[in-house]
Amino acid sequence: MSGRVLIVMGSDSDLEIMNGAVQALKNCGVEYEVRISSAHRVPEKTAALAREAESRGFQAIIAGAGLAAHLPGVLASFTHLPVIGVPIKGGAIQGIDALYAIVQMPKGIPVATVAINGAYNAGLLAAQIVAVQNPEVREKLIALRAKMAAEVEEKDRRLQELGVEGYLNGGKSND
Repeated sequence: MSGRVLIVMGSDSDLEIMNGAVQALKNCGVEYEVRISSAHRVPEKTAALAREAESRGFQAIIAGAGLAAHLPGVLASFTHLPVIGVPIKGGAIQGIDALYAIVQMPKGIPVATVAINGAYNAGLLAAQIVAVQNPEVREKLIALRAKMAAEVEEKDRRLQELGVEGYLNGGKSND
């Protein structure tokens, strides 16, 4: 088994951002299911998703929400699985309200929180949770980090070779 992660968002308008979690999980070979379920508009469905997640084989839940951002906390209140909240940028204060709502969970109902629009990192964190019991996912995470390190080294090599102006010009000469 590759591990399973449930991704939930309150609205389809969050899908573009939450696709980052999908991409991270794909990169790590982790199975996922994506659902739309509002903590406010369909609370019974949301509660059922959380209550049934563990018995359906999920090992973590990623929840994206904007504005008042109740979805991650509501899901966490109905499950013992780890929940990772993704505050979605929007509204008058551009996601700060969502960040505060998710990060300020009451004692006893923790929700891990990533950056505003940080769905890719939420996917990686969920993959790390799965990797605790899954060596295949762990190896993919190790390989992903090695790839990122190699990309940084290649960029530094190019910068040293081309200099700042040459690098910023895409390797083209200013002549």
